[in-house]
Amino acid sequence: MKRRQILNTAAIAAGTAVTLAACGRTQSAANIQTSQPNIRWRMATSWTKSLIIFSGADVISKRVKEMTNGRFTITPFAAGEVVPGLQVMDAVQAGTVECGHTASYYYTGKNPALAFGTTVPFGLNAQQQNSWLYHGGGLETIQKIYSDFNIINFPAGNSGTQMGGWFKRQINTVADLQGLKMRIPGIGGQIMSRMGVNVQVLPAGEIFLALDRGAIDAAEWVGPYDDEKLGLHKAAQFYYYPGWSEPGPTLDILINRSAWNQLPPEYQAILKTAAYEANMNMLCEYDALNSQALARLTAGGTKLVPFSREIMQASQTASFEFLEENASQDTTFKEVYQQWKAFRQQVFDWNRVNELSYANFSMS
Repeated sequence: MKRRQILNTAAIAAGTAVTLAACGRTQSAANIQTSQPNIRWRMATSWTKSLIIFSGADVISKRVKEMTNGRFTITPFAAGEVVPGLQVMDAVQAGTVECGHTASYYYTGKNPALAFGTTVPFGLNAQQQNSWLYHGGGLETIQKIYSDFNIINFPAGNSGTQMGGWFKRQINTVADLQGLKMRIPGIGGQIMSRMGVNVQVLPAGEIFLALDRGAIDAAEWVGPYDDEKLGLHKAAQFYYYPGWSEPGPTLDILINRSAWNQLPPEYQAILKTAAYEANMNMLCEYDALNSQALARLTAGGTKLVPFSREIMQASQTASFEFLEENASQDTTFKEVYQQWKAFRQQVFDWNRVNELSYANFSMS
């Protein structure tokens, strides 16, 4: 009996030790979690909330909150709620907000090379752009430029190759572009300007009214789903493709570097991971929904029209003339352009073999 009592006592003691050890580990984990600070950030964006393009901000905010158990929250705001859509970079730089979701090519007036962070005409598609940014040195190059503005950036969305835009009348030749008033941003807008277009840059919320009331004759936004949400098909009948000016536009989360440096390393890692998820998720969502939206638009009377070969060739020639000219005039632009151009040639050579050959056969 005494021997059984001794054994039982030993077993109870061992079980208690295991339980206490487990509780200790749980308590330690809890202590680590609760030792992290409560942080509340605001995120200005360049978008309206009804569009897929806003999902990049949404995904980041939700994932950061989930992965920190609510201790780090980021509240996204639509364009105009905190600052106008085209002033997001200024707000982040000044610290008015801690972060923003926008497109770097809106800010080429600050540094022309920022265009490469989003897209340039006849450049990389979404998959190629991600390859350049994540594995071809592109992200480091763009982050170096942003560092001059007290900002660090991470890719946080991509729409895939966009549409060429909505036009109130048909355009068949370069001559048809003369005097046309068109909303189109970035280098694409500068190329259109070279071909005689009167270019304007408007945020999403202003495009429909400008097109509907005749303040502009044409407008490029994103693609079928978001364009339908904005009602652009109600203001113009002709929908042109492909979007040579935006073959793979990346959107960014811009973070005030001072705010970034104050984050615990764990929060920095979580935010980078959330941005990566947003980048991948947005492209998948656009591919899933754009085909459905395009079918609705064409069924409703939208006329789907390809750009003529004359316009495509003239656009391509003007695009590379522009890039070469800027590279000869701006040291930073030249540095980015040469690195990007070498990568473009390399990935195009590969994708001609695998992607293009497959697409030409299976989609014909």
